[in-house]
Amino acid sequence: MTILVIGATGRVGRHVVDQLVQREAAVRVLTRDPAKADFPAGVEVVQGDLLDVDTVRSAFTGVRTLFLLNAVTGDEFTQAIITLNLAREAGVTRVVYLSVFEADRAVNVPHFAVKYGAERMLEAMGFSATILRPTYFIDNEVMVKDVILNHGVYPMPIGGKGVAMVDARDIAEVAAIELIRRDTAEAALPIETINLVGPDTLTGEAVAAIWSEVLGRPVAYGGDDPSGFEANMATFMPKWTAYEMRLMAERYVSDGMIPLDGDRARLTALLGRPLHGYRETATALAQA
Repeated sequence: MTILVIGATGRVGRHVVDQLVQREAAVRVLTRDPAKADFPAGVEVVQGDLLDVDTVRSAFTGVRTLFLLNAVTGDEFTQAIITLNLAREAGVTRVVYLSVFEADRAVNVPHFAVKYGAERMLEAMGFSATILRPTYFIDNEVMVKDVILNHGVYPMPIGGKGVAMVDARDIAEVAAIELIRRDTAEAALPIETINLVGPDTLTGEAVAAIWSEVLGRPVAYGGDDPSGFEANMATFMPKWTAYEMRLMAERYVSDGMIPLDGDRARLTALLGRPLHGYRETATALAQA
């Protein structure tokens, strides 16, 4: 049977598709713009929008398992609810859903609250689901690399509690492992939640120190005040999104994103290898 990947063109989704292809799974992706969908041979590409009910219904034909990654948009919750309803209507109850770390706690951050709502729907409607809860993506640092490289400042206000940033490749490989496990199971498996974290819990000062070492020159931490960060984000994204990023950053400062005991050991056992760390990405961005 086919695995449907929704959210396949982003930082995580592309890796999920590649990991599934490596495992010889039958893969279908749903995307708004097939012209941008440069996927491996054999991947079936369907053009469509999650609010286009007829197209989504069609995309579920012949599908047994779903990977759902909803982009952070103003109608993210509507998209998630419609997609999961249509999946259940089509008899697709095996799901791997990309949520966010401690989605149940950061209820004032819109996309955290949305993802917790989708988690509750998966549980209440009896889906056989793996809920993946990643921390902050290391790969998101591409958005702030110019500030780091050109101005010697690490601008992301992540605070002093610590954030165990996770690499998109690790997220995607765990997702693929879980998709295959659920897809090939003889019967529905119980719902399960997996925290996705990185190997190091880093403060703002610690991240700046890594960049200083990588670049061979001082990089300062910009501090915990999120107002400047929000203003900078608002120069290249909608103001509501920039404000949401501010709310997210405030949660980093107040609570951090700190793994539970056993989270890292569980992931390294599942992957059979060490987790990718922050310095690896910082080095690659500096060299690029």
